[in-house]
Parts: sequence; structure tokens; C-alpha cells
Amino acid sequence: MKEENMRMTPVRLILSMFLLLAAPIVSSAGIILSIGIAPPPLPVYDQPACPGDGYIWTPGYWAYADDGYFWVPGTWVPIPEPGYLWTPGYWGWADGLFTWHEGYWGLQVGFYGGVDYGFGYIGVGYEGGYWRNGAFFYNRSVNNVVNITNVYEKNVVVNNETHVSYNGGEGGIASRPTPQEEAAANQHHLPPTASQTSHVQAASGNHQLYESVNHGSPAIAATAKPAQFSGAGVVQAKSAAPSYKPAEERSPDAARANTAARNPAMGENPGNKATPVHPNEAAPERPAPVQSGDPDTDQRFQKERQDLNAQQDKERQNLQQKQEQDHQQRGQTPQVELEHQQQTRQLAQKHSDEQQQLRQKQQSQATHAAPREKH
Repeated sequence: MKEENMRMTPVRLILSMFLLLAAPIVSSAGIILSIGIAPPPLPVYDQPACPGDGYIWTPGYWAYADDGYFWVPGTWVPIPEPGYLWTPGYWGWADGLFTWHEGYWGLQVGFYGGVDYGFGYIGVGYEGGYWRNGAFFYNRSVNNVVNITNVYEKNVVVNNETHVSYNGGEGGIASRPTPQEEAAANQHHLPPTASQTSHVQAASGNHQLYESVNHGSPAIAATAKPAQFSGAGVVQAKSAAPSYKPAEERSPDAARANTAARNPAMGENPGNKATPVHPNEAAPERPAPVQSGDPDTDQRFQKERQDLNAQQDKERQNLQQKQEQDHQQRGQTPQVELEHQQQTRQLAQKHSDEQQQLRQKQQSQATHAAPREKH
């Protein structure tokens, strides 16, 4: 049985230039979670045969590391608990970045960006199978299943002709979570299994899976079992998506940013600095002091700045401690680090606003403070 499918793939760093567009957020495993360049469209590939009962299909996708986008092959994964289904991860555009939202196991399928990964993952829910009386039943119209008795047949319409692999932004899928998907997001979840994590790590170390090598058509598009990249059950991509464009063409702004960074006359390129994930990784913002010319007023201004700086330092310390406790309780997973980066960015923005408000207030007061006459 054959079905076309596609997935996002990272590019070798000719993408140094694309890192200039948006500083990346990096997980402890070295996988980049947030980047300024759009992921490639999903390649066209067939599904290998299911190894047997107790497996569920997890679609392939493009991940990102230091050397660019790389393809994580679709694979059949042992289901961790009866009744659980897989919600695929997806790339979403927000605040000028493409951010990776990690997949999870749950009793219901949640939101995965509206991306049609194929093989039952049509953008909403899962049409590849269902649980009944403790047994998983496979839909033969979208799954390559043989020698399995728990099967049924239900036709599924595939609409992702462009093989778009991300949600939001220019050219992305305009899909928002349904109330049911939002409810699923708040239910009990299981993280990716150890075999899934090993699968991603093996893919990140495989040269031929990088977009810079395969140009959107990976030699290993899917596998029968996680991290088994050779032998029976390995499927090569039929082709890149018809809409595929090289990395440098997917972000004209990134190319301009790279040109500016190479020209010393353009000034320092802030994109070379990593986006802070934790408060202790960035220096606090401290605007130049406002001088009124009046000693008493300037002394009051200094006291106000000191009080605000002390308050903000305390808030940074509190957030740092909270995030360190998070690491102890939840580990340094990609999702945890993404949450920490967002918390740090929000606090930094709050502090920047407070500093600017104080500066504007003092500038206004300084214009009305007459210097003390000397006798």
C-alpha cells in the first residue's frame, strides 16, 4: 500500500546566514527549537509495513540542529500504554520565529498545527485507527498493514498537495485549535518514548538526512522500527515536494540579513548572539542615567534607579530559582527549555518597559528642575 506524505527537513549551515534572522533556542540535546527560516515542505514517500500489533504510525518531520534542517523518518512505534494515541509535533510561526511544538501521547489526539502528515494524520485528529475493548484497530485505507486481524477500511481524503509543513506565517497553514483539541492539550500526557528519542538522535547524526545533502528528498524517509536506518523496512523518499525550494529561497529577509552581517559598514549583527533561555544568561538592561543639573533632583533620580534595579534583580533571581527547580522536577527537555525561554523573554520585556517608563518620567521632571543658584 502506498500513500504520499511529506515532512520538514533541516539544511546545513549555508544556514549560518539564516541564524542571523532569528537567534535560535537550543535544547539540551542540541536540537534547535526556534529558528527564523521556514521548514521545507514534507517529502513524498510510502509507508513501510507495520511490524505487528501494538505499533502506531508516527509521521516523519523536519527537525533543526546546528547544521540545519534534517529529516526525522516516519516510523512505527510501540504504543506505551493501552488507549493512548500519538499527537505529532509541529512547527508554528509566532513573534518572528518558527517554534517547534513537541508531540506527545494522550488518550485523545490534540492540535498539531493542521499539518496533513498523511497516513491518517489529516491535520485534525487521527483517521489511522482507534481503540476498542483494549485492542487497537488499523484503518487499511491509510496504513500498510499485513498479517494483522484488527483492521477496517475507511476512505480518507488527502488535501495537502503542497506538503506544507508548518502552521501560521506566510505560506503556512491557517488553522487554530478546536475546543476538543484545547481540551486534549490539558489532559494527562506521556512524553515521547525512549525509542522515539533515540530515533531523533540517530537521525540528527545521519549526514544524508540533512536538507543540505538531500535537497528535500531524504534517502531514509521512513522505517519499520525506530532508529533502524538500514535493511528491510527502510523506505526512500519518492521525491521532494513539488513546492520545494532551497533554504536560501525560503527567506529573502534572511539573505538580506546575511549580506548586512558580512558588511562591516552595516554595524554589529545582533543575530550572532544566542537568545537567552534563562535570566542568568543575559545582562540586565540599564539605561544611561538622566541628569537634571540640580543635585537634589539627581540624587532622587539615582535612588529611584537603584530601587528599580534592586527590584528587577530580585525578580530575575526568583525566576532563575524557579527554572532550576523545574529542571530538577521535569528535566531539561525541549518543551521545558522553550517555556523557560518564553518566561525569560517576557520578564526581560517587562523590565525594559519599566526602565523606559522611569527614564521618561525623570526626563520630564528634569526639564522642570531648575539648577540651584550659587552664591
